[in-house]
Amino acid sequence: MDHDQSRIDHHAIAAACAERGWGPTKLARELGIAAGHGPGGMSRQYARKLLSGDRRPGPHWMPHVSRVLGLDQKTGSSDPGAGHVDTVESVLALGRSGNVNRRGFLTTSGGGALAFLGVPDTEAVTRRVRSANGGVKVGHGEVAAVWQMAQVLGANSAEYGGGYVRHLAVSYLIHNVGPWLNGRYTEATGRALFAATSRLAHLIGWMSQDEDDETAARDYYVHAYRLADEAGDAELASTALRGLTAQAMEAGPRYRGRALALAEGCVARSMGISDLRARAYYEVTLAEAAALDGDHRLATRTLASSQTHIEHNPGAPSGTSWASHFTIGRWSHVSGMILAQMGDLTGAQTQLHQSLAVHGLDSRRSRANVLGQLGALHLRQGDLNGALTVWTRFLDAAEGVQSARVRDSAQDLSARLARYPNDTDARNLTDRAAAYLAGKP
Repeated sequence: MDHDQSRIDHHAIAAACAERGWGPTKLARELGIAAGHGPGGMSRQYARKLLSGDRRPGPHWMPHVSRVLGLDQKTGSSDPGAGHVDTVESVLALGRSGNVNRRGFLTTSGGGALAFLGVPDTEAVTRRVRSANGGVKVGHGEVAAVWQMAQVLGANSAEYGGGYVRHLAVSYLIHNVGPWLNGRYTEATGRALFAATSRLAHLIGWMSQDEDDETAARDYYVHAYRLADEAGDAELASTALRGLTAQAMEAGPRYRGRALALAEGCVARSMGISDLRARAYYEVTLAEAAALDGDHRLATRTLASSQTHIEHNPGAPSGTSWASHFTIGRWSHVSGMILAQMGDLTGAQTQLHQSLAVHGLDSRRSRANVLGQLGALHLRQGDLNGALTVWTRFLDAAEGVQSARVRDSAQDLSARLARYPNDTDARNLTDRAAAYLAGKP
């Protein structure tokens, strides 16, 4: 393999496949055809190893990988210019851009954003350490402040929704963290600062997604991944890929292939993480993406693996990524939605009730989400009284919450109860939902 070919790594391959919505089956088929061996010319197992990094394309396959995925062999990227973009400058520009037109910005298109995932910049931190000749001196205290602020803002958003303090999080990124990123620090401090900033960027991505600002959410998740990758933090990087997966799953049927590819990349990226509870977080995401894509065998197998891992220790992981919030109660919520997607409504109800009654949930927004989905399950099984009872609790929990997902549940409630115009309780709940959606007390 020549030197230029070796620059194409699995990050670039995975990003290009995610951009196209390809999993290992589709990648194997296209490469087999391109090489003249037919659709079965490459095994799915070999393609999966190319995506995970367990194998590099050999001399025979490399030209076909480059051509089929549109990769530049000199940079390993489907966007040759992206390799020259500094992640710190890019994420600060994203924060300053607000809601204005990002036409000149790196991540304007979804393809550009996902291609940015596949351009590893291993020298990002050391380059900044060597070139720093001014700015504020940064140490452990500044890094700890970023973590603490992310925790405070995250707890507030979990309780009242992503729209509640998003503007504060973006302002903190620009005006407080920005000068520190452009300051003077050691390599060890720089990696810790990049990791903390990745956590903050992911939080803003989640807030944006919860506000239904999908473009901003994707851009922040991509930058969270890049910052984590440059910091050398596999858990934060996996969590950012998980955020992109969740966003793709919510985008509708057209993006299910992309969601599955991202989820597989997320699980592959997490293989070196020792905390099994964090691993369960990524596996249940893959199970959800597989269920949405109709691959019930993969969904069932991966869900069982995630259950084994989360039950090994049901408390929250000890890390500092988004996975630190993942508990057995949250696993029960997600597994319930997976079972519902696969048609097991009774099992889904059991899991959702368990997430509420047995394990409890630690925020109003989370409880509202589960209750909204649980009410719909009761109604789908013909239990109107059960649905009305649960949806009453849902509207109680939803008060004061600014979340697109909670609003979606309120709209779903109204649409479903419109079938019962003569039921007084149904009309009363519909009126309450309308008042919530109108922003009235």
